[in-house]
Amino acid sequence: MANDISIPLNNTSNIVQTQQNDVTVLSVEQLNMRIKQLLEGQMISIWLRGEISNFKAHTSGHFYFSLKDAKSQISAVMFRGFNSKIKFKIHDGLEVLVKGRISVYEPRGSYQILCEHMEPVGAGALQKAFEELKSKLKAEGLFESARKRALPLHPNRIVVISSPTGAAIQDFIQIVTRRAPFLDVILIPTLVQGDGAPEKIMEALQMAWRLKDVDIIVLARGGGSIEDLWAFNDERLVRLIAQSPVPTISAVGHEIDFTISDFVADLRAPTPSAAAELVAKSSKELGQRLSHLSHFLNILFEKKIKDFKSRMENMRLRLIDPQKKLQDLSIRNDELLNRLQESMKANFLKHRHKIEVLSQRMPQPQVRMEMARTKVNHRTKDLHAAMQKNLDLARHKLESRMAVLDSISPLKVLDRGYSIVTQETKIIHSADEVDVAKPLNIKFCKGAVEIKISELKKG
Repeated sequence: MANDISIPLNNTSNIVQTQQNDVTVLSVEQLNMRIKQLLEGQMISIWLRGEISNFKAHTSGHFYFSLKDAKSQISAVMFRGFNSKIKFKIHDGLEVLVKGRISVYEPRGSYQILCEHMEPVGAGALQKAFEELKSKLKAEGLFESARKRALPLHPNRIVVISSPTGAAIQDFIQIVTRRAPFLDVILIPTLVQGDGAPEKIMEALQMAWRLKDVDIIVLARGGGSIEDLWAFNDERLVRLIAQSPVPTISAVGHEIDFTISDFVADLRAPTPSAAAELVAKSSKELGQRLSHLSHFLNILFEKKIKDFKSRMENMRLRLIDPQKKLQDLSIRNDELLNRLQESMKANFLKHRHKIEVLSQRMPQPQVRMEMARTKVNHRTKDLHAAMQKNLDLARHKLESRMAVLDSISPLKVLDRGYSIVTQETKIIHSADEVDVAKPLNIKFCKGAVEIKISELKKG
């Protein structure tokens, strides 16, 4: 093509050039490389505004996401070295402003923006990070007043963590020296702003914990912008302050400045100077306080002694002579003994009368035996009479039944002239039953005969 763009290439060994009517044919790799050099050469650094979508934090520490607006989108990458500086939480739907450069990924022929800086649109990044961390820690209960401790009323040793060259520490020491020169103040110098400041403050805080007899730890720093005070918004430092075994005062910035450390510390002082006045009670104030307490204590002692005297007088009036008390108790004992004896006597008489009544109601044994003997005799006679009556009835029944049996007895039939014919104990009813060869027995009313059969007639 007449208007073909000519760009020097680092590797020309793979160029496939076929001369067909003066047209140069490129490989896909060559085309992607030329596009890469064009885009990366002309767009070294750009600012881009868009909404985050498809956000993914890779295990490698890199961020992969897309930036989109109403009509288009572009892939974006933010490597670990850059995203570690972000102070707010990234999520889908967040509108951000990024600074970066365009890059082409040749194997896929796709282009993307490599982000080097990011901040949310509509609010500064630091302020948004501040609010997010504040809400997170508040939800965890680190700001609750119930977990905060009261400062010692009269501390002896104070540890101040601050920059040794700042005006804040100078004001602090001047006020403490003037108000309470007897206080032991220990300064642990540290960075209070910039890169590495949170780690240095954490080291100083842990060093303060290892010191003996420390009553209060003060974190002090003068005023500044939110960037200058940002070290005291570091989540690691804030959580460490919340774990402090020693009561802490956060005296960071001016009165209008707030940091997360202010919310987790046991007490917030508007300024380092105010913190010095809180921990260092003036000698005059202490003298007045002691004088007032001494006067109040004397009044209490006098009132207490007066109360004791009054109570002792009341007890003296109520106190009884021990000998009289013993006499009264002796008389009371005699009265109770008499009442006991009378009660026992009355009880004895009552039971004796009851026994006499029961004895009278109970008959003599001889009488009871005679009555029992008479009763047995009567019962014996009744039994004999009943037995005789039953015997007579049984005899009458037997005679009646014997008469019935006798009336139907075969012997009665024989008395009327009949006889019984048998052959070998078998009663013969007809001539057909007779065995001619055997004799017949005929039984009469009186006696019996045995006959031989000479002729048998049937029919």
